Amino acid sequence: MKVALFSTHRFDRQSFDPANGALPAPHDIHYVEARLDAHSAILAAGHPAVCAFVNDRLDAPALEVLAAQGTRLIALRSAGFNHVDLAAAARLGLVVARVPAYSPDAIAEHTVAMILALNRKIHKAYARGREGNFTLDGLLGFDLRGRTVGIVGTGKIGLNVARIMRGFDCTVIAHDPFPDAAALAAVGGTYVDWPALLERSDIISLHCPLTPDTHHLVDAAAIARMKHDVMLINTSRGGVVDSRALIDGLKSGRIGHVGLDVYEEEGDLFFTDLSDQAIQDDVFARLLTFPNVLVTGHQAFFTREALAGIADTTLANITAFEMTGAPLHPVSVEKLA
Repeated sequence: MKVALFSTHRFDRQSFDPANGALPAPHDIHYVEARLDAHSAILAAGHPAVCAFVNDRLDAPALEVLAAQGTRLIALRSAGFNHVDLAAAARLGLVVARVPAYSPDAIAEHTVAMILALNRKIHKAYARGREGNFTLDGLLGFDLRGRTVGIVGTGKIGLNVARIMRGFDCTVIAHDPFPDAAALAAVGGTYVDWPALLERSDIISLHCPLTPDTHHLVDAAAIARMKHDVMLINTSRGGVVDSRALIDGLKSGRIGHVGLDVYEEEGDLFFTDLSDQAIQDDVFARLLTFPNVLVTGHQAFFTREALAGIADTTLANITAFEMTGAPLHPVSVEKLA
């Protein structure tokens, strides 16, 4: 099957080429560096399948162009699907598939790396050391043992974070509208309601999908209920956090540490080298000025194992669709509910 793979980076070729080459009947992959949107969708003409990344914009206008050109499958190489207008896809007869789980270990481990780096000021110490400054002023951290970690979302990633933090002898509490008490108990955590998680947690780690219910879940009201000097980590989706409220929380001292691997308006920022120009997003630029904010460019997923898993599952979705008309991991409009 002819596949147009948008938002191509070098690492995509390095993972998809060997995975595709190992198939009995490899697909004809056309790598496109442009982000997929209503303007670039014309580049997919003649391709029954399109492969999209997290910051591609699959809104109704883009999907209409794709459908008119003969595209029948949207194969997401991500678990999240908030960037797809599922209702429009269903109306146009487009099938959407995703990669539901590629390496929950990768994102969980990156989450914990951010917690450790922020707590022990590793990023600041590294920058100082490069300049020959080995003083300890401003690098004071705290013991993780005995701290309370609040996990928001207890899918595979959230449960892995809970397991790791229990290894530090932390108390783990969690909130999820669809709780799995047995799974959480198995890693040593307990469920609490949303206000209790905000009020009790020393560290809050977000692992929920972006839906209408979770959009700006962490807003000014939520931040006001948090402990003073709380640490907030977001490796889920940028829109879960109200960035302007986050800045206010940092300025007031309510939030003492922030780790962001995602950002609400990251589409024009991440996966791009902007080192030779000014950041045009004023909110993001303001966040970068805080010494207690650590930002990584949506790299939590970025391990060899995760990339291999993404390529294998994405190609399996495409193969299944080509053979049966149905991918292995479809996303339906019901997911909007």
